[in-house]
Amino acid sequence: MTTISAQTPPTADIIADLIHRAKALGADAADALALSSKSVAISYRMGTLEDAERSESMAYGLRVMIGQSSATVSTSDPGKDARQTLVERAIAMAKVTPQDPFIGLADPSLFATNRDARGMDLFDGHVFDEAELTDLARTAEEAARAVDGVTNSGGAGANAAHMRMDLMTSNGFSGGYEGSSYSISASVLAGTGTQMERDYDYSAARHFADLDPAETIGKRAGERAVRRLGAERLPTAKLPVIFDPRVSNSLLGHFAQGVNGASIARGSSFLRDKMGEQVFAPGISVIDAPTRKRGLRSRPFDAEGVMVRDLPLIEDGILQSWVLDCATARKLGLQTTGSAMRGLSSAPSPGTSNLYMAAGTTPVADLIGSVSRGFYVTELIGMGVNPVTGDYSRGAAGFLIENGVLTHPVNEMTIAGNLVDMLARAIPADDLSFRYAINAPTLLIDQMTVAGT
Repeated sequence: MTTISAQTPPTADIIADLIHRAKALGADAADALALSSKSVAISYRMGTLEDAERSESMAYGLRVMIGQSSATVSTSDPGKDARQTLVERAIAMAKVTPQDPFIGLADPSLFATNRDARGMDLFDGHVFDEAELTDLARTAEEAARAVDGVTNSGGAGANAAHMRMDLMTSNGFSGGYEGSSYSISASVLAGTGTQMERDYDYSAARHFADLDPAETIGKRAGERAVRRLGAERLPTAKLPVIFDPRVSNSLLGHFAQGVNGASIARGSSFLRDKMGEQVFAPGISVIDAPTRKRGLRSRPFDAEGVMVRDLPLIEDGILQSWVLDCATARKLGLQTTGSAMRGLSSAPSPGTSNLYMAAGTTPVADLIGSVSRGFYVTELIGMGVNPVTGDYSRGAAGFLIENGVLTHPVNEMTIAGNLVDMLARAIPADDLSFRYAINAPTLLIDQMTVAGT
């Protein structure tokens, strides 16, 4: 392992030139984005290196606005001729694009004053070569295959990546930051013939030191797969359902979609009429935290250069805010929440960063112990969720709860309900941990339709 210091790529002149050229050709406003990344990814299966991939990329995105029309284009060629071609193409596209009265750059009064991420500790600086990552993947798979009952492997992986983002606008914003990410994963199968079961585990972090050990990840994957052997279907019934943290965050993901300003502006959200109302039970808080130290989606400013801050979406169960960028805020007569996200070839749109539900006060054992007969869900399958009505129906697997204890494994089930009702009934345990971009503790919903035999 070697260590490097963060370096500033020579991109500022290029994106400044793109904006200058766009203004010279008639753009009223413009912004430009530069994204660079370096990554190494290893795939390892059945004791053999399957794939080693090293990639490096550098690309630029330009958005131009002429009156109330805009266009966004991108290129990976930084040459002067390519830049001129890119700008000409963007201007030509903007001139024939339908008008949108809500487009525009952020007001400079909203710009972030902190324009790098040093205080957030997002950049590790460790560089791994293929041999070191292969050793991590090998360790994870060997630990998984060593679990008694594991019979096959879906493989293990180890990844390391560094990235940098730079943003500049024609009305005065300029900033950039670096970040790193690391991950280790393992997936294995247990049993034989038609009685095989699969499970997995993984860990992801901004800093390598924050990852779970490769051996621990592999062992957990193997133990989870073996534990699922002998799974059966349950009779159809209305039962309490407990969501393991591996899947409880998906409910928070559906909530995030429901409070997204773009969905609200279109009237296509199941929460569109819920502002200021009780959405979760009293006492529950949901926060988007873009400034969390070493957060997987932390950033010092959003994709429009706007200052970011912790955004309480739910306080004491009551809906407090939508998730907004500048355009959706204008449509709704509100102010951006600093939640703009953006790709190289797309205009900004709202999205969450490090979204989480605050932990409850009930220990997990007590939450499970309160259920005489129920379904503990560890895996969800399919995407049978209607974001407009909130109707929810997904395949599920996990364990039967009997007299407050997890007993035999269960699979090939469907759980169904409506998200409005499910969120209102959700009871969080005290086991919140920050493992993903969206995090929630173990959640109990006291009644859902559980369909099986």
